Amino acid sequence: MSDRSAPERLLSVLAAFDHAHPALSLTDISRRAGLTLSTAHRLVAALTSWGALERDADGVYHVGLRLWEVAALAPRGLALRQVALPYLEDLYEATHENVQLAVRDGTEVVYIEWIAGRSSVGVHIRVGARWPLHATGVGLVLLAHGDHALQEAYRERPLEAFTPHTITDPVRLRRTLAEVRRTGTAVSSRQVTEDALSVAAPVRGADGTVVAAVSVVVPEADARTPALIPAVRLAARGISRGLGWQPGARVLQ
Repeated sequence: MSDRSAPERLLSVLAAFDHAHPALSLTDISRRAGLTLSTAHRLVAALTSWGALERDADGVYHVGLRLWEVAALAPRGLALRQVALPYLEDLYEATHENVQLAVRDGTEVVYIEWIAGRSSVGVHIRVGARWPLHATGVGLVLLAHGDHALQEAYRERPLEAFTPHTITDPVRLRRTLAEVRRTGTAVSSRQVTEDALSVAAPVRGADGTVVAAVSVVVPEADARTPALIPAVRLAARGISRGLGWQPGARVLQ
């Protein structure tokens, strides 16, 4: 504990909060951050004064709005979401299915927007949720358009299985990624839960690089995949144009 720098200790306080632990007491923060109670108290007080944390009437701490304000400046976060939202809403209106927008962070996909559809599927995504790249449609798109070194390193790591249908064979993953690049879409069936299928397409930035992925998630049993593919592609193309990509311009993988 003592060999950590001051910034590392400060960040460990923020890292104590996650989707499973959105509200923490000072004791909880101390334990989850691996800090003494006195150190946690000092750091929590500084973060609360700045607005990164907020303390409610019961003495429980929550993430503060100041972090939301800072996050709004991230080009791959809220700024991207603002451009994408009208197209995501159009995709929802066209399908009335679950619509999602995601970006890559290392070896994981991070969801930055989710519109819940009428269909009930076992996987429920929240903004900020993370999944391994190989297990979702959006993740396969983002991995397929990542650089060669990323793909090689990813195939060498253990591929976690969530259902019997999850891709866990690196050879199969390589073939799947090649197919995603060839067709421009990813179809991920029953990889996270037995009842869900997703269709995803890449979102490109102004320079043609893939910066995000958009998808619909539907019940696998009655998925109309051929009808979903053009709708998802149209939404991805619209978002890409909103980000400055010009159709017909040189496309970068």
